[in-house]
Amino acid sequence: MYNIYSSIATNPGLFRQLCCGESLITIFNCPLENRFQDTWSHHNYIVYVMEGRKIWHTPNGSYDLNPPQCVFVRRGASIVEQFDDATFCLILFFVPDDFIVDVLKTKTNPIRNTQQNHQPVISISHSPSTQAFFHSMMPYFESGREPDSSLLQLKFRELILSIADNPDNKELLSYFSSLLQEPQNVSLQRIMDDNFCFNLKLEDFAKLSCRSVSAFKRDFLKIYNTSPGKWLLAKRLDHSLHLLTNLGKTVSDAAFESGFESPSHFSRCFRDRFGMPPAGAKQKAFF
Repeated sequence: MYNIYSSIATNPGLFRQLCCGESLITIFNCPLENRFQDTWSHHNYIVYVMEGRKIWHTPNGSYDLNPPQCVFVRRGASIVEQFDDATFCLILFFVPDDFIVDVLKTKTNPIRNTQQNHQPVISISHSPSTQAFFHSMMPYFESGREPDSSLLQLKFRELILSIADNPDNKELLSYFSSLLQEPQNVSLQRIMDDNFCFNLKLEDFAKLSCRSVSAFKRDFLKIYNTSPGKWLLAKRLDHSLHLLTNLGKTVSDAAFESGFESPSHFSRCFRDRFGMPPAGAKQKAFF
């Protein structure tokens, strides 16, 4: 899968970027490899659409983004759809959890967590202050000179505080609050529930949960009482059965949307688990 943060951060010659620690802002107008591109990031990122159209597909739904929309994409995986007949330009601002938490701790008025579940893509109110922030960053990109890191930190903090100060960002404020309160074990469960159907490596899941591989395996065993590999296989197969029998998906689509590398590998695992091939399960459900 395409790690969008790592691909940008390691190619400063290709992507003009401004960095402060792990936080990074860039103008992204390079096409992805395919129309449907599996992407993931171990950092949250804010998308500000300046031109064009892209669709973020997630297990919770699809998000069709056009200018001047602005959204917060939680760390994790998604499928990004692009269109060959349209130019596009996005400003991407990658921001780690710990940076958000540090900024929120300085906020005078605390925010409340009002809901348990949060969407993987959360809309940000298109306020004048948010729009002004992104336009205020353009001179730094155009100058060709790297601003002082202390100035960038102030600018990045400005955006988070500006978003957190807007009551119209109700869902995002709730998610911000959850970062301050959520135990590590809940965070790991959220990562797994949100991303099990993507073909991520074990190392990627560990990075998403802000752990080393060994710590991830240890904590996973404590929570689920099984190994990540066994849990992922069972979860993906159950999901594929739902796609085949309840949603009428094709075998290849069910394999892809459940995180399997190939239909043949999926079919072998499915037969071992359910005692019949995927096509047989689908036929049995609809006849």
